[in-house]
This record gives sequence, structure tokens and C-alpha cells, in this order.
Amino acid sequence: MIEPIPSRPWLSILIPVYNVEAYLQECVESVLAQADAGVEVLMLDDVSTDGSALLMEALRQRWPDRIRLLAHPRNQGLSAARNTMLAACQGDYVWCLDSDDKLLPGAIAELRDIVSRHGPELVLCDFQLWRAHPRLKHRLRGEAHRASFAGPAGQLLHSRADLLAGMCRKGQMHAWSKVVRRSLWGDDLRFPSGSYFEDMATMPRLLLRARSWFYAPSVWVAYRQREGSIVSNMTLRKAADLSGALRVFSKELVLAQQEDPGLRQPRIAFLVSHMSARNYMGAMRFLAAHPQSEGVAEAARQFAQDFLLSSPLTPQQLLQAYRRHGWWMRYLRGRRWLESDDLKAAQQAAS
Repeated sequence: MIEPIPSRPWLSILIPVYNVEAYLQECVESVLAQADAGVEVLMLDDVSTDGSALLMEALRQRWPDRIRLLAHPRNQGLSAARNTMLAACQGDYVWCLDSDDKLLPGAIAELRDIVSRHGPELVLCDFQLWRAHPRLKHRLRGEAHRASFAGPAGQLLHSRADLLAGMCRKGQMHAWSKVVRRSLWGDDLRFPSGSYFEDMATMPRLLLRARSWFYAPSVWVAYRQREGSIVSNMTLRKAADLSGALRVFSKELVLAQQEDPGLRQPRIAFLVSHMSARNYMGAMRFLAAHPQSEGVAEAARQFAQDFLLSSPLTPQQLLQAYRRHGWWMRYLRGRRWLESDDLKAAQQAAS
């Protein structure tokens, strides 16, 4: 049962919940400490086995007019939780926030100012890496302010080519650094249920739909660094999902290029190929670290096919482009994988 809310909110913040009792209160408090009456918070319990569900109810009792609770009858994963909340939310804009992260003070006020003055379909923000015990090396790495976009800031823009290029350069495709007009999702764009790297599979597709966007180079989200992340605990299944994350996007990009000449620019081909190569190399590094695992040879062939299908440039063309742009470290690191026998065999099979 979805509880009614008094009036239509301008912003819905979606928080999926699964065994995050230790973090959830701080997350929710970071939102409601700065939210105005037009902000609704949706939380969905994905059958937690700790005290998360009880904490959710306690938080709802604390803010009965601001929080709406949902629940799945069985555990379905992050994508399904977000999809259920997308269907239930009522705000004009939607912000997906992970339950172990938090919003920094002033984020919602700055967002509302942008929305009221410019009305973009998509708003991008920056973030910080949030560590329990930050050290000097973390500050020197710039973890207090990580840019999610490379391009013009502080103005309403409409070029999908500039948007896609700036996102591909940074590679920060996470959903929580993007606030999206709810209508942009439509009824046909959702996170892939049962898959890892769901943001990589979804956010590039969403970028193709945005006709207006605004980049705020401000740190709005604190992204918690903790053990147990997808990347730090890679498996063959996760590697496969990473490798194939751009399959649908690559098809939709071809269709979008037919109506938007800007998306046919050489820089788009290069940067999309670069993003595809990052996924391919990340998946292949797992295979290289587990050479005796069952199914490695078959997986390597599939990963090569995934790259060739999602990259506008051939491996040889991408390496040449790295050199032409002066991306020497990318060129040197990429040679191992982009000149591999698996890719050469996949090219021959496709020709």
C-alpha cells in the first residue's frame, strides 16, 4: 500500500534499503534536515534481515508527512527497488540516493534554485569520496571534490553531444550524481533487474533523451567508501554484466545519430569507444586474475564481442586515437587488451 501525500512534490528522493541499519538514519537526516515541504522521501525495504525495516518505520513516525514507505515481498535487488520507486514517486524531479551515502548541506536549496530558474531535464552535480578515516593521500587525490562532468558549467545547455562527451570523459555514470525530470524516464527506461553495473547500463541511455541539462560543479553527495563494493569483490557474473552494460545503449546511439548530426562527431565515436574499452578492460582484468576459473575462455570471447558491438571504433582505431589525443597512459595500458588474441579472433569472426 502506498500512502498518499498532501500535494504534488517538486522532488522525489528515492532510497533503496537492504541491510543498512548502520547508515540509514544518517542518510535520511541529511536529506530532511535541508528539505522543504515540496520534497518527498521514498524508502523501499528489499526484505532486509537486520533492523532496517524497523528503523524505516521509526523515521517515518518522526517525519510522517515527508516519508513514504514501500516494501518488496521478496528480495529483488537494487534495480528492482529503484524501478518500483520510480513507478510510485510523484515529484517533478527524481533523485536516486544510496542508503549508505548522504546529501551535503545546501544541496537541495541549490538544486531548487537551478530548477526554478532554468527547468532543465537533467541536473548534474559533483561528489566527494566519504571515508571513515581520511588520510593525507586521499586529500592529495582530490577525494573531497570529484567532478562528475568535463564541460561547461553553470548554464542551461541543449547539446546532447556535449553532454555525452563530458560524461564519457569522466566516466561517472552513477545515478546519484544526476537529478532527472521524472517525465524523461517515460515508461520504457528502467534499471536492468538482476544485473550488476546497473547505472552503467542505464544512465548513458538516459543522456540520449535529455534535450536540456545543467551542470552544477558543486559537491552535493558524499559517497561512502566501504568494504564489499561491486568492484572490490568482482566475480565472473559481475564481470559479464560490466562487459555487456552498453549493449542497449550502443543500439540507441545509432538511432539517435540519425536525427542528431552532433552525435555523429568524431569525438563522440572516440569517447564512447573509450568508455566501452574501460568496461572491456575491467572485465578482462578479472579473467586475467582468475585464469583457472571455469568458463574463462568462453567469457573472454564474449567480452571481446561485447566490446566490438559497443565501440564505434575498432581496437586499432582507438589505440591510434589515444596517441593522436596524447593519452599516452591510456595507449600504453590499453595495448595489452586492445591487441589481444581474443579481440583479433572476434574481429576475424565478425568480418
